[in-house]
Formats: sequence, structure tokens, C-alpha cells
Amino acid sequence: MDVPKEGGGGRENPDKVKANFALSGALASDAKTGNSRMGIALRFSEPPEARVPNTRWRLYVFRRRRVDDDTAPAAAAPDSAGGNDDGLIDTYHISRQSSYLFGRERKVADIPVDHPSLSKQHAVLQYRALPSKEERNGGPPKLLCRPYLMDLESTNGTFVNGVRLCPARYYELRRGDVITLGASTREYVLLTEQSARTGI
Repeated sequence: MDVPKEGGGGRENPDKVKANFALSGALASDAKTGNSRMGIALRFSEPPEARVPNTRWRLYVFRRRRVDDDTAPAAAAPDSAGGNDDGLIDTYHISRQSSYLFGRERKVADIPVDHPSLSKQHAVLQYRALPSKEERNGGPPKLLCRPYLMDLESTNGTFVNGVRLCPARYYELRRGDVITLGASTREYVLLTEQSARTGI
């Protein structure tokens, strides 16, 4: 029997199994169902009616003013954008994929949030193509792709226009809706590209 010597003088063992670093167990099953990203199990699954929207939606992020902020000068409330006069912190163009995850887990979050009151996977904005309620002349109903928001059973809640959402339920969003998360002072205003340009 040949024993390989150090220094590469021996033969390679053809039966040697190489290491397998692929996902296994629960993570592998999540990867097969599409319910994981970057090796992290997601708290939601996209529904069959998920679609990338044709409308160019945007989320404008503002810092919510507190009641006691009325007396403070504008320069006393800095933000990450360098203290814009209108309070705008950021803008997200949210029409390039079918869903956007809000959360503190930066590996999977499409819209990262840092406030300690928020969950790692806090909420998801999901586009869904559902039949229109309008009657069509005997043909199949027209599909409308609209944005929906779902709280992912977060500890401190997700709010639309100040109303807390029940967890694990889709709520249809409309242009001009204001989304707030937990105790964060950020407000996410949903607008289309055209409404942002025209102010309508």
C-alpha cells in the first residue's frame, strides 16, 4: 500500500469526497421554496399574484416633527441628508422588484431601518396583480398591480396614516399614504413619479 509522502510526491485518492458548503436542513428547504435570501429565512413568502409594477412608485422619507419641535430652529434637527429645508432624508425608487422588505437585518432588508424599536424583518411592501372590480364587456377582468403593506408580526407595529395594521395581513396602499414603523420618527410617503413631479 502506497502512503503519500509530504511534499506532493504521493497519488491523489480518487474516492476522496470534497467539502460541501451548500445550504442544508431548514435553510436548504427555504432556498428551494424561495423563502430565504443570503442564507437567512424570510418571514414572508411572495404570493402567486406578485408582480413588478408598471407604475413608477417612490417612497419619500421624512423625519416626523414632534410637537415640541415647533419652537426649535430648523438647524437644530440634523438628518442624514445634511439638514434639507424640506426635511427630506431619502428617496427610494420602489418599482424595480415585486417586494421591498423593511428591517434592521441589513443582509436581507431592501429598505434598511436602524431604530431600536424596529424588528429585523419588520414589514414588507408587496405588489400584487389582482382583478379589477370594474366590469369589462364580457372579457376577462383587467389585472391591476397595486402596492400592499404587511406587518411581519413586529413587536412595535406598522402604521398607515396613523392606524396600526393587524399583523400578517395585506393592506392596500394609495398614493399619498404615510407609513410609520414602531417608535421611529421617520415617515415614508408613497407617491408615483408623476405625482411627485406635478404635485398632484
